[in-house]
Amino acid sequence: MEITIKIDKRSKQAKVFYEYLKTLPFVELKEPRYNEDTEKAIKEAKSGKSTKTNLEEFRKELYS
Repeated sequence: MEITIKIDKRSKQAKVFYEYLKTLPFVELKEPRYNEDTEKAIKEAKSGKSTKTNLEEFRKELYS
């Protein structure tokens, strides 16, 4: 059986609970490396769905 728990680690109690979970031999913790948007962008780039651009074009698009 597998259970997913989401912990907001901003509170002191949550941090202590998270550290406790890390000590248990039957608990596997999976944390994303980046936020959701960045993970999505990485997946798109790896699959070839993204478009290449150079720095000048990016700046023009950003500031327009």
